[in-house]
Amino acid sequence: MTKKKIIIAGASGMIGGIILRSAMMSDDISQIVSLVRKPSGITHHKLKEIILQNFTNYSEIQEQLKDFDAAYFCIGVYTGSVPDDQFKMITVDYAKAFIDVIKEQSPHANFCFLSGAGADLNEKSRLSFACYKGMAENYLIQKQFKYWYIFRPAYIYPVEKRLEPNFSYRIMRTLYPIIKIIYPQGAITSEVLANAMFKAGICGNDHLILENQDIKTLHFS
Repeated sequence: MTKKKIIIAGASGMIGGIILRSAMMSDDISQIVSLVRKPSGITHHKLKEIILQNFTNYSEIQEQLKDFDAAYFCIGVYTGSVPDDQFKMITVDYAKAFIDVIKEQSPHANFCFLSGAGADLNEKSRLSFACYKGMAENYLIQKQFKYWYIFRPAYIYPVEKRLEPNFSYRIMRTLYPIIKIIYPQGAITSEVLANAMFKAGICGNDHLILENQDIKTLHFS
């Protein structure tokens, strides 16, 4: 396999961070660009961090994003953690700006988009998360990348311990051993999700929109 160059938006997050770590360890990857708001402190001979204060404007760095093989959009924010207008900006506007710059500078990249279960392509859901994720998904689909993959995980169980963002996530973490037995399609581990996204970016996949159970059953050679 020819070695790949990849771009990650959101490498400071749970899923993007695992993708970054996998890329640094992989012999299939020759170069990684990580778009960050502030330096992460991570150093690696493959890694180049680009500091970006405004994730809706790539005009100053777009030339550095040319001819990459895979692009991962993993930026997100938990529902209720910010006001709705900011939630929409992060979920929709950040995604659109990243999609636009990748389409312009690396149009042949495998584009991997982290969405979520329940995303509404009709954009009519009363749930902000579902409606806004649907908007972002539609924008990606309409851009007609040759290769694009949308991942719709359900509850993501963090394999690595973290400070949970709210009470409901603390409950979900506690109940995960039960959930994965009685309702396996309702949860996925962070490592399984991130690994599937990473592999789809460098190897491709037959599915375009992957629901939670699709992600868990993916197989790569």
